[in-house]
Amino acid sequence: AVLLAAYVGYLGMGAAVLQALERPVEVQVAQQLLREYLALLANHSCLREPALQRLMEGIIQAYKSGITLQGNTTSLGRWDYSGSFFFSISAITTIGYGNLSPSTAVGRIFCIVFALFGIPLNLVLLNEIGQLMLLGVQHCAHRLEEVFHWQNKASFLMKTCALVTGLLLFLLLPPLLFSDKEGWSYEEGFYYSFITLSTIGFGDYVIGMNPDRTYPGWYKNVISLWILFGMAWLALVIRFCINILE
Repeated sequence: AVLLAAYVGYLGMGAAVLQALERPVEVQVAQQLLREYLALLANHSCLREPALQRLMEGIIQAYKSGITLQGNTTSLGRWDYSGSFFFSISAITTIGYGNLSPSTAVGRIFCIVFALFGIPLNLVLLNEIGQLMLLGVQHCAHRLEEVFHWQNKASFLMKTCALVTGLLLFLLLPPLLFSDKEGWSYEEGFYYSFITLSTIGFGDYVIGMNPDRTYPGWYKNVISLWILFGMAWLALVIRFCINILE
């Protein structure tokens, strides 16, 4: 009962803080959009509201499908092989950004079957990677104990080193790459890193989706490896936090 109360209370506190922070901006953006919409209709009398509404809905739907207007042409590319591979990663890791999804019935059915077998496979792989990381830390701690005759110090030192190294490799350094390739600020890159590795996957920031930028061929492959190893590392950290809470 106490745990349930703490859980509900934590959710309630988070909802209240987010409402206080985000609601005013939401209202401001909505009002600005309405003013621009009405001004557009007023200044261009040839436009008809139903036609403009259909155009806006078409643009929104096309954007969700990864199609954007560039002058008199459209940009494609989210469903090329690299984009499809990255979607597959986001599906079986349960990140599910939501910025891209199958639009055909056959594609949706395949996605269900693919995820049904892919999610357990991904969990097994992450568990193996996590176990290898733990074994590496334990081996290094054992060697330190043998060389320097440390007892508890060696284990604590290696766990601290593993935590700091993971922070650097998976959370602190990747935002620098995202700043270079995506044009994001460091804060945006750090936010994307945590939201991705924790599998929250809001989808407001996704790599490789800006039609105005050219990405190297290795980019999404490296990010896919970063996701796998970063998720395994963060799972160990979360497991450690669970042990503390319990």
